[in-house]
Amino acid sequence: MRAALERFRFTEFQLLIVPSLMAIVGLLTIFLARTGQATWSWADIWVSLAYVALLVGVSLWFSATGFRGDQALFPIMAMLAGIGLLMIQRLQPELAERGESWANLASRQVIYLALGFLLLWGMMTFVRRLNWLRRYKYTLALTGVVLMVITMVFGVEINGARLWLDLGFVLVQPGELVKVILVVFLAGYLADHHDLLTGHYRLGPLRLPPIPYLIPLVFMWLMAVMIVVLQNDLGTALLFFGIFLAMLYASTGRLLYVVAGLVSFVIAVYLTYEMFSHVAVRVRNWIDPWASPLGIGYQQIQGEYALASGNLFGTGLGYGEPGVIPVVETDYIFAAIGEELGLLGTFAVLALYMLLITRGYLIAIRAVSQFERLLALGVTTILALQAVIIVAGNLRLIPLTGITLPFISAGGSALLANFLIIGILLRISESKWDRR
Repeated sequence: MRAALERFRFTEFQLLIVPSLMAIVGLLTIFLARTGQATWSWADIWVSLAYVALLVGVSLWFSATGFRGDQALFPIMAMLAGIGLLMIQRLQPELAERGESWANLASRQVIYLALGFLLLWGMMTFVRRLNWLRRYKYTLALTGVVLMVITMVFGVEINGARLWLDLGFVLVQPGELVKVILVVFLAGYLADHHDLLTGHYRLGPLRLPPIPYLIPLVFMWLMAVMIVVLQNDLGTALLFFGIFLAMLYASTGRLLYVVAGLVSFVIAVYLTYEMFSHVAVRVRNWIDPWASPLGIGYQQIQGEYALASGNLFGTGLGYGEPGVIPVVETDYIFAAIGEELGLLGTFAVLALYMLLITRGYLIAIRAVSQFERLLALGVTTILALQAVIIVAGNLRLIPLTGITLPFISAGGSALLANFLIIGILLRISESKWDRR
């Protein structure tokens, strides 16, 4: 009994009370707004009850197995995923009007969450350390390139971007897995060649590493340009290149790499804007959506109206009209939160992301090996950049992209990839105990 109490993750379990209550009370609030009555049945709130059961089950399993990793990371993720589940449940009636395939989106989201928790369980059960991934970095990199090429050639184009593969029974987004593969490859490559990349020879006033070791860096730049041109996906290009620059700087401490990378990326985006019409159309719509208020600018205009109508406290959960925004469940779910929960609600969401990212970077700092340190930094940067890109797109600070808001937006591929990231961070957070 004493041993069980010593293993029990009290901090984590107490923190999970907040997302559990939020999931249940939030759903009851939605039903009150929808029906005008404070009555409900167990069938009405099964989505929230299933979510709470998953949270409690995972936490108890962590305690039962003696897992000693970070106790704040999982509850923070649970809060974000709970907010996403509530918003999708809130949008369900409007989404159902699109057709039968959208009628059970909230139920599908619960299934994706259950699969995510299962993935987390598998990582914690069967994967003890992650250093073995370092040996397979080139194999994984080749796998990632093949997945990207297959998507470019055989992918399904939705909303102007070729990001999905149709498997017949489900649409999958290989790019969500590729971004994690990219981080594993970069972590292994930078850890193996750290001394050479930080060394240099002089080319006039510049100090450069040996030319052969610059090849992967140039390849990353070319891949980002290809994604913009062939897949019409500025968001993924920004994400990939941002991850690359962050990890390169963390490994070498050379600011020159970051400056050169940013300058080259800006030049590449400008050239694609001048040379390819679909890129130019997206940029012009970002600058002036009112040029086509009932066409390609409609989504952006409605998103801005939603954010503006939220004011400080919002219209109240279930009392707004976020359903008028096209693709609100993915591209503009942050605007839906702003409309119904107000400026305070959006600040709360941003604060949760700040906490999640801070925990991730702390785990990276405390990692026991260079590879795990870079791996933790890279996957945390994925979450950070995704949040920044989608929020900036909703606020019209940058052109809207196909990036999803981590753990909140609807979508199975993105959600499972994000759970994979949390699994990586949790496993690395326990490595300091394994070393002892």
